[in-house]
Amino acid sequence: MAVGDWGLKGLVRHGWCAGYGALNALGLYRGCAHPVAYVTEKANWSIQWDARSYVAGIEARHPGTVAVSHRPQALIGRVVHFGSQFHWGQWRRALPASNRTVVTYYHGKPADGPEMARHVDHFLANVKHLTKVVTASGMVERRLLDWGVERSRLALVPLGVDTALFRPPNADQRLAARAKWGVPKDAICIGSFQKDGVGWGPGLEPKLIKGPDVLVDAVARLARDFPVFVLLTGPARGYVIKGLESHEIPYRHVFLDDYRAIVGCYHALDLYLVTSREEGGPKALLESMASGVPLVATRTGMAEDVVEDGANGYLAPVDDVEAIVTRARSLLGEGAPDFAARGRLTAEAYDWSIVSEVLYDSVYRELVA
Repeated sequence: MAVGDWGLKGLVRHGWCAGYGALNALGLYRGCAHPVAYVTEKANWSIQWDARSYVAGIEARHPGTVAVSHRPQALIGRVVHFGSQFHWGQWRRALPASNRTVVTYYHGKPADGPEMARHVDHFLANVKHLTKVVTASGMVERRLLDWGVERSRLALVPLGVDTALFRPPNADQRLAARAKWGVPKDAICIGSFQKDGVGWGPGLEPKLIKGPDVLVDAVARLARDFPVFVLLTGPARGYVIKGLESHEIPYRHVFLDDYRAIVGCYHALDLYLVTSREEGGPKALLESMASGVPLVATRTGMAEDVVEDGANGYLAPVDDVEAIVTRARSLLGEGAPDFAARGRLTAEAYDWSIVSEVLYDSVYRELVA
């Protein structure tokens, strides 16, 4: 059948297999081998690395299934998976009706502020147009169910970690990492590797759902009892930096061109703190565990899914600075519990090769059948 007999809309309406072949012949489509497009923004930051990791894991077992895309406007008649509900919100009206759309909803609730409240209202008003909604944590899954999202539309797919890349350092690696980042020999090095300021500039305005104010307060209290040094990565850390400087707490802030270089930052740490009020993950939970770094995290995002309080890490209530400090002191003092082995074992169950198969089985398998 000639292309002219179907027309462009007919090609799309009659399915992406035959249609894509003809579109490709016309030079209108490239990449027929991948019926699923995982869409991310171009920014070299967390969500793009999530996309690459999920896609690599799926392609290793199910080649030709999914590829990363930065051009949602060019996708026709496909399964289109937006790695962020915010990105989908920007493109929703421009997407062809022939696509089946999957969206990952990592975090967000009306109490997070007026802008987030508007976003939640918009999401819920349009969720009926989505084939699947993916979320990484049981906490957010329960929230979506409470908001009326149908169970059949939801898929719980956790974030993962590359356990071959993130590993506990040996003694030489630890010494080298601390020397590289300027950590004093006898200092207690506390890590915070996230974006917690507004925008992509200096970040002097805090992104309060990430708890940068809680982080500064907790570190300042710990600095009364321990020789604290703080290691920061990520953009928009100005608020935290200003806070550390006001308390005269030494720190180092590093920018990493390649996300994988963050492994060496974990090697320098004695403690990792997650002080957020709202999270989708964060990946630092699993990365610190995989790297053998003791962890204190607020009960948000995936924390309650992966941290067994007192067994492989510590949990603290959101906004409870005193609880965070108390648990951190117990990890830094004499007779501190050894969470390294149990944390590592937990992280191994969340290797990207495992969680990517969860995404394939719970979402993609049916849609590409």
